[in-house]
Amino acid sequence: MASNISLYYKNVLSDVIGTEHGITKEQLKELGRQTGGAIKECNRQRKAGSIPYRDLPYNEEYPKQVKAAATDVKGCENFVVLGIGGSALGNIALQTALNPYMYNLDPAQRKGPRLFVFDNVDPVQLGSFLEWAGDKLDKTVFNVISKSGRTAETAAQFSIVCKMLTDKLGPDGCRRQVLATTDKRAGTLRKIADSAGLRTLEVPDGVGGRFSVLSPVGLLSAAVCGIDIDQLLAGARQMDEKVSREEFFANPAAINAAINWHFYNRGKHISVMMPYSYALKDLSDWYRQLWAESLGKSRDLNGREVFVGPTPVKALGTTDQHSQVQLYREGPNNKLFTFLQVKQFERDLAMGPAPDVAPELAYLSGRKMSQLLNSEKLATEYALLHDKRPCLTVLFDRIDPSCIGQFIYLFEVTTSIAGLLFGINAYDQPAVELGKEATFALMGHKDYSELAETIKPLAQVDPEFLA
Repeated sequence: MASNISLYYKNVLSDVIGTEHGITKEQLKELGRQTGGAIKECNRQRKAGSIPYRDLPYNEEYPKQVKAAATDVKGCENFVVLGIGGSALGNIALQTALNPYMYNLDPAQRKGPRLFVFDNVDPVQLGSFLEWAGDKLDKTVFNVISKSGRTAETAAQFSIVCKMLTDKLGPDGCRRQVLATTDKRAGTLRKIADSAGLRTLEVPDGVGGRFSVLSPVGLLSAAVCGIDIDQLLAGARQMDEKVSREEFFANPAAINAAINWHFYNRGKHISVMMPYSYALKDLSDWYRQLWAESLGKSRDLNGREVFVGPTPVKALGTTDQHSQVQLYREGPNNKLFTFLQVKQFERDLAMGPAPDVAPELAYLSGRKMSQLLNSEKLATEYALLHDKRPCLTVLFDRIDPSCIGQFIYLFEVTTSIAGLLFGINAYDQPAVELGKEATFALMGHKDYSELAETIKPLAQVDPEFLA
């Protein structure tokens, strides 16, 4: 049976939460008129080839290459991704969504090797793993992902792993146990891969990391771990048909972008994504990078200072009902909420009978856990609406590769249309560079010695200000 996702937006309207905080029907129609040009421009850019992420679901070579690479590493016991940001968050999100919670621990629930994704340079974390993996390196494959190879975090991880592989497995250790996903022609990692004879996959030209999950960047670890990447891409193609429509009310990405833009312009600068499913929790992390890095910009397309960008926040139902909802209901009304809700879960559990000494729990007896989870979602939404807080919901028929592909593509195109509404470039990230350069300087990179001197006073801790 075909499965789908859909965007439900009634609970942002003034009919539900009043005219002060809700969108009137006239305002919604006006949003449709204002967004029409952005839809057309997004489609024009796609046809011109300037936003190549839009064509990833239709690329026939990447899935073939990914499946061949997955077959090549078949039989390994551990598959390790070395990457950061867009080279890791999508991989994690796909694994959490589409493989069982106990995947790494229970061989009966696994359709591939254990998966580990290292997206940080915490020495305790990586050291703990390498200590465990030290006698398993011949059964462990490392997928290093970096378009340039100059990203300090990934380069550091890679250097440690390569030394360990060489020390323990000999001079061919890296060649046998490493697969690099990088630029097809140029860059530091490409030079290293070609020199060492590493197996490689391609990071597509013109596709930023946060838009790359449907490329070999995200598809390889998914395929290796038994996820149906064909269905994932088919779901994205299915959503592409919807988000390409020029009729506003038939285009969920346009509606989503317009609603977010409307509320941002009315002081609701925080976008909270709250899945009511543990499997969907890491899609919120993926969304946070997509939203923040794409839409947080100091200048518009004409070079004028604008300092725009909604702040993405993740929450998890029901966990964060007990940690954040107090603020969400009684704190400032400056947030737009997007719930993720699942209609049919892969499995369910029935609650047991109430103890004789606690008859007040009898209302739970025999009920399904899924009913409780979705009731909690509805209850939280009701409470937020009671306090005039606008709420969207993305409804999943079920959690399967098709629906996850649809979700990813929906929010990627939502981001593109929102960028056009804000009048900013949604595909660059200039503010990231200074921090990278400062890291190079602090780590002694010779090309950044002047910057190191500029930073030096900041590195000195003034004891007068230690409390």
